[in-house]
Amino acid sequence: MLQAIFTAFFGLAAIWFAVVVFRTHSMVRSALALLFSQAAIGGMFLAMQTEFLGVLQIMMMATEMAIMTIFMVMYMMDPGGLGAMEMTHQKRASQVAGALGALAALAVAFFTSWGPITPEVRPAQQVHDLGIEIMERSMLIFETAGVTILTVMVAATAIAIMRRDEE
Repeated sequence: MLQAIFTAFFGLAAIWFAVVVFRTHSMVRSALALLFSQAAIGGMFLAMQTEFLGVLQIMMMATEMAIMTIFMVMYMMDPGGLGAMEMTHQKRASQVAGALGALAALAVAFFTSWGPITPEVRPAQQVHDLGIEIMERSMLIFETAGVTILTVMVAATAIAIMRRDEE
C-alpha cells in the first residue's frame, strides 16, 4: 500500500513539474523543472524497487540538465526570463497532441490486459538481465552515443569561446 502511495506521489510530481516546464518564461527555471520531473520519475523507479533504474535515471538527468543549463546560459539572450518571451510554439496543435497522447496512454493503461501479477519479483535477476542487455547487444550504441555527445560538447564550447589573440 505504501509503495503505491509513493509511486502515485512521484507520478503526480513528475506530471506537475512537466507542466511547469511550459508555464515559466525562464529557460533556466524550465530546465530545473524538467530536472525535477525526471527526478520524480527516478523516485517512481525507486518506489517500485528498481533501485538501479531509479539511481541511473536521477544521475543521468541531473548531469544532462546541468549541461543543458550551462549551454542555455551561454547561448540565450535572456536565460533568466526577465524579458517578455514566449517559450511555446503552435499552442493549439501542441495542446491537441498532448490531449490525444494522454488519452491514448490512459486507454493503454486501463484497457490492456497486463497479465497475471507476478507473485515474486526478483530485483537482482532484473538488474542482472539489464546489465547483460546493456553490456552485450547495446554496448556499441551506448558507446557511440557517449562519444558523439562528448564531441558535440567540446565543439560547442570551442565555438562559444572567443580566441584572445584575434581581439
